[in-house]
Amino acid sequence: MPTPLISAIELDTLRAKTGTPGAQDIVVIDCSFDLADPAAGRAAYHLGHLPGAYYLHLDNELSGPKTGFNGRHPLPDAALLTARLRALGVNDNTLVVAYDAQGAMYASRLWWLLRWIGHEASAVLDGGKPAWIAAGFPLESGTTADPETQGNLAQRSTLVPTVDAGTLVENLTAPTRLVVDARAPDRFRGENETLDPVGGHIPGAINRFFKDNLRPDGHFKSADTLRQEFGRLFAGTPPAETVMQCGSGVTACHNLLALEVAGLTGAALYPGSWSEWSANPQRPVATGAAD
Repeated sequence: MPTPLISAIELDTLRAKTGTPGAQDIVVIDCSFDLADPAAGRAAYHLGHLPGAYYLHLDNELSGPKTGFNGRHPLPDAALLTARLRALGVNDNTLVVAYDAQGAMYASRLWWLLRWIGHEASAVLDGGKPAWIAAGFPLESGTTADPETQGNLAQRSTLVPTVDAGTLVENLTAPTRLVVDARAPDRFRGENETLDPVGGHIPGAINRFFKDNLRPDGHFKSADTLRQEFGRLFAGTPPAETVMQCGSGVTACHNLLALEVAGLTGAALYPGSWSEWSANPQRPVATGAAD
């Protein structure tokens, strides 16, 4: 894929070729979710999803067990994730298309996780389920059963960098990385915090609300626009010297996806993000606008 985004029309065209000689193998996965109601995404999937799409749950399949100190959505076990994708028929050459109904808020997490386990053939449906509907394409209800034949997806070397809390603690006194927080500006400032016990942000971090990557119609901004906006935000810092974080390592992937669209590759993810950082009272907390 020349871009990590795929349009509804492009996806429909590829799906129409399924089974013909030389056609791209495709698996579509619905990642819709609601942080306030963890059952809502699967319920919405049952009511209507892209034909043949499977569903993966953020808490149960796209995250690992919580300890109380590793954040609200720790990374899943890579081997278990690979096995689950294999059960959905994903092969080494399968194009996995992720989508949701929340502006790629959760689909970008799966896109990043696929690259984390070394699978490069992944894309996010630009505009998500609303764009599919707007294009006049049908939905189906119920559940898509796992295929009878498993895929051969192999876990490979990761394609994306990560950093841990210790690295960012060191970064406080010897800054070598620019930390970018994807949460809403009020939460970044420490106001109106509803998801984590402590409000605020990592000292020295700057804010890029993930929804700023989208146009009013829910599609991603152009590559040129994103490149210009992130260029101003980074102010000369190379992408490879930046770290994306958010509340729990989910919407930070939206910024990483936007950076990929813009051709600004190499940024790292802090998977534990604010929910992990703030769980340790020995780590400092900043409030207000960026330092």
